[in-house]
Amino acid sequence: MKQLVNLERFSLAGHIISLAFGLAGLLIVLPHPELIASLSTFGQTAFVWSMAGGGVVYILLGAAAVALYANRTLGRWHLLTFMVPSVLLSLSSELLGTSTGFPFGEYGYLSGLGYKVAGLVPFTIPLSWFYMGFVSYLIARAGLKVDERRNTKWNWLLQIGAIAIGAMLLTSWDFALDPAMSQTAYPFWHYGKVGAFFGTPFRNFAGWIATGVVFMTVAALMWKKAPISLTRKQLTLPLVVYISNILFGAVLTIWGAGIWIPVALSIVLGVVPAVVLVRMASSIPAATTLEQLENVAVQSQKTQVAVASIGVIPK
Repeated sequence: MKQLVNLERFSLAGHIISLAFGLAGLLIVLPHPELIASLSTFGQTAFVWSMAGGGVVYILLGAAAVALYANRTLGRWHLLTFMVPSVLLSLSSELLGTSTGFPFGEYGYLSGLGYKVAGLVPFTIPLSWFYMGFVSYLIARAGLKVDERRNTKWNWLLQIGAIAIGAMLLTSWDFALDPAMSQTAYPFWHYGKVGAFFGTPFRNFAGWIATGVVFMTVAALMWKKAPISLTRKQLTLPLVVYISNILFGAVLTIWGAGIWIPVALSIVLGVVPAVVLVRMASSIPAATTLEQLENVAVQSQKTQVAVASIGVIPK
């Protein structure tokens, strides 16, 4: 177990470092070829390799960190019943989108994100849907305390609310990410027609919400009979992953494209609600709280019995 925890931490650290390294390469080194020319032959080769595979590495490490975290905190069932639907459904949605234009609009992927499935969608894209979708949904579910209120009359509303908020958090990531990946000097994808939202078609965000809602709904149905309870402290990794990925897109969008409004939307509709939801989560797991209450009740009964016994003992 300790080795898996260390691997989880290594993956998270590597994910964040890869994001930072990618920013430095895209915003500082590539625009200044003289910096590359000043490197040794080995340094130039290493930089070329890192730029070619950097996008793949940060996504793989992010997916690994979240998968290890999910397996450790929730168990294999919760991990697989989210990961498999999210990967398969997002890949299907992306393949449909890149071949027909539905539901995201006409677009296509360039190089830099790894091998393309069917020559259309990089294999890393569904993995990014998985790990960002997972942290978004988990934060929403924990903040609304869906599983702690599962026996209440209105729990179905909380279930719907968690899916809706989770999809909103996921889509808020794209507000900052899309201009960074399509409108900067070194894009990773392009649109057939320049959209009205800083180059992005509005229907793209509708496609994001719809895709997120579908696989989060599948997960909600699969998780229905296996409740979970996470504390604020246990939500640290999901929140760090969420915010660090939004920051990556935000810095690229502001520095590389000089655009602020999408970043502001990501912060207002993504970062702020995510932080608030984590603060709303329980400070103590529901199961632990129940056990503690039961223990207190048992101890209280034992004390009352002991006191009563003392009272009837003759002097």
